[in-house]
Amino acid sequence: MSVPAFIDITEEDQASELRAYMKSKGAEISEENSEGGLNVDLAQIIEACDVCLKDDDKDVESVMNSIVSLLLILETEKQEALIESLCEKLVKFREGERPSLRMQLLSNLFHGMDENAPVRYTVFCGLIKVAATCNAIAFIPTDLDQVRKWIIDWNLTTEKKHILLRLVYEALVDCKKSEAAAKVMVELLGSYTEDNASQARVDAHRCIVRALKDPNTFLIDHLLTLKPVRFLEGELIHDLLTIFVSAKLAAYVKFYQSNKDFIDSLGLSHEQNMAKMRLLTFMGMAVEFKEISFDTMQQELQIGAEDVEAFVIDAVRTKMVYCKIDQTQQRVVVSHSTHRTFGKQQWQQLHDSLTAWKANLANVKTSLQALSPSA
Repeated sequence: MSVPAFIDITEEDQASELRAYMKSKGAEISEENSEGGLNVDLAQIIEACDVCLKDDDKDVESVMNSIVSLLLILETEKQEALIESLCEKLVKFREGERPSLRMQLLSNLFHGMDENAPVRYTVFCGLIKVAATCNAIAFIPTDLDQVRKWIIDWNLTTEKKHILLRLVYEALVDCKKSEAAAKVMVELLGSYTEDNASQARVDAHRCIVRALKDPNTFLIDHLLTLKPVRFLEGELIHDLLTIFVSAKLAAYVKFYQSNKDFIDSLGLSHEQNMAKMRLLTFMGMAVEFKEISFDTMQQELQIGAEDVEAFVIDAVRTKMVYCKIDQTQQRVVVSHSTHRTFGKQQWQQLHDSLTAWKANLANVKTSLQALSPSA
């Protein structure tokens, strides 16, 4: 891409002009170019560019873009350390101030580099960090498919891959994009192996708590299959997850009575947990029974008779359960409910249903052919 330059002159003169500008702003830098060449000049200019960032002068963006344009013409092997230095300056400088300028400069640098250049990883990480400070993550490409492609293109080590995914996750959480954040965290946890799963304890713990806390997340059985989560088996956090995956409200109440301090330490709301577990319990009941009496609901969900109707209305709003209230018979009639877990048994049920439908259609076809041979 074309990056706006400070002035249309040779690289050496451009470096000299940048030195003079920095000097005029109070930087401790010589106006004379270094004998070490352009890469040494840039190292000294980047070190002094704080004075430029502090200034509200209209020329600041052009000055900084000039540094970016010079970086992009250097040989690849000389770029990395300088780009890392500039990114560190742009990310850490007066965190929260002038984010649009810092994002623009990092974006120019990112898009000006070869798509497969490994050092783009450093620039992208800087972009995410700056965007997260000003709720601007929507302007940064965080699509999981694109991030996966970059991880391959940049040939990232396992450690850098984990850092990148964790950074994207945290930025999405900060910007209230919980659904996208959850997908990234699952991707992160899924990238661990049996050998290094123990290193992901914090991530696995955080993922579970985030899923339990999110009022719009109900289906979390897939977390139990992740290696870092399996590594937590036997711990309270894993027991709690298992309750939300497949147990009933009574099991959660018993767990809470024995582990109230633990629930509080996770930052979870007992009232919100109760509300979610009531819905999850009702989903399980609705899969098993197509008609549920008000008395059964009051007993299983621990609610009063006066709360049944309001509960059913709220449950239907989640689109996890489709049902209607029969006030005359004091019951709820279920038309459909989402399975809380989908394992071998559910796949078998689906297979049986499809097989039955296929047989019924064959019977219909046979009947029609008997009525009309040409059918």
